[in-house]
Amino acid sequence: MHIVVCIKQVPNTTDVKIDPVTNTLIRDGVESVINPFDTYAIEEAVRLKERVGGKVTVITMGPPQAENALKEAISLGCDEAILVSDRSFAGSDTWATSYTLSCAIKKLGAFDVIICGKQASDGDTAQVGPGISTHLDIPQVTYVKKIEEISDNRAKVERMTEEGYDIIETPVPCLFTVVKEINTPRIPSLKGMMRAKSAKITRWTAEDIEADPKSIGLDGSPTRVVKIFTPQPRKGGEILKGDPVDVAKELAELLKDIVI
Repeated sequence: MHIVVCIKQVPNTTDVKIDPVTNTLIRDGVESVINPFDTYAIEEAVRLKERVGGKVTVITMGPPQAENALKEAISLGCDEAILVSDRSFAGSDTWATSYTLSCAIKKLGAFDVIICGKQASDGDTAQVGPGISTHLDIPQVTYVKKIEEISDNRAKVERMTEEGYDIIETPVPCLFTVVKEINTPRIPSLKGMMRAKSAKITRWTAEDIEADPKSIGLDGSPTRVVKIFTPQPRKGGEILKGDPVDVAKELAELLKDIVI
């Protein structure tokens, strides 16, 4: 079974700066880590490999420094790593990002399952995973908390909901986005760290993955951040005190003035 994991390297700090021209994050010089939700995706992929056999390929789109995240993924049990990096990818929104990653996955060839974290900590959109499945035209199940069964042509999973969970069966190949309830990520072993240190990271450019220039980067992004600002602090509310009956009447009068 070929399991593909898509990860993202995100800033490991709240002290981030914004490019005033493009309104995108400035990542140069900022300490970065694997997106926390993606660590659960890596762990689940490795567990699947241990359970059913096969290999795990980890992919990320980002600047050259994202290679560090890929090496960490290898230390955790992934077999191969691919960095999709090109200046033309700069400024990609979730649609352009998912398109780029889907092109890289197509170049990989046959696969069975793609696993992503449910969302990235820097954007919190939860759109890239579903976007990849859309570009590849494969089924997706989001917010997966347990993979009960999986074979070459079928998977059965538990999908977390606000009320509980759903049991969903889906054809394979497919894509899952996973939540933190699915597992507990392991710590890299000494053997894993040694293997990661000498691992060769494959690098692909936009030309290598045959990406349409009009569909990547800022030019390929249908959404733009046009303004970033700190919202004004909210004013304190009014506290009503006294007998509950009198307070209820007073509150009703205040609401009446607001509504009318």
